[in-house]
Amino acid sequence: MKTEELKLGFLASRNGSSMRAILDAVASGDLRAQPRLVVSNNRTAPALDYAAAAGVPTAWIPTKLDPAAADRSLTEAMADAGVELVVLSGYLRRLGPVFLDHFRGRVLNIHPGPLPDFGGEGMYGRRVHEAVIAAGLSHSAAVIHVVDGEYDHGPEVARLDIALEAGETAESLETRLTALEPDFYLRTLQQITRGDLRLPTV
Repeated sequence: MKTEELKLGFLASRNGSSMRAILDAVASGDLRAQPRLVVSNNRTAPALDYAAAAGVPTAWIPTKLDPAAADRSLTEAMADAGVELVVLSGYLRRLGPVFLDHFRGRVLNIHPGPLPDFGGEGMYGRRVHEAVIAAGLSHSAAVIHVVDGEYDHGPEVARLDIALEAGETAESLETRLTALEPDFYLRTLQQITRGDLRLPTV
């Protein structure tokens, strides 16, 4: 993969907070990348409006009625846009085998808890933070990993540890970690573009 200027595709189901931070960094010159396409499974996702306002092409590809057709359509859309690296920013649908095969090793996700212990099917959002609190850990983490065919299973790319505070709740941990994720995602992409960080082979 070229590291001088990444050609990025984004998948977002709602606001796409990390996507927004990344697009802003591209616009300001803080990230050498070309945003090629933003896709959502949600026709009214605010992420689509934000991307369109930034001049980035967008697409709505519903997934519920025909997942296999959506898998093919998503793969074709990203490939036709010349996307090299796909960034998941709150994308709430499982990716299909055609897409994952075409972009093998080139799809990134951020998970709001330490992996592999706090990942897997059903472990998302506040459920992760509740499990971390219940386990009595002193630290949690945001983990950027390569996406493969299993939930939260692909190899780790980068990790941001966060110490739990006295009296920490799932709600407070979620608030603090969510606020850190966009900048962490951006810094990880900056490391990739500089060649300081290489994606693991899968």
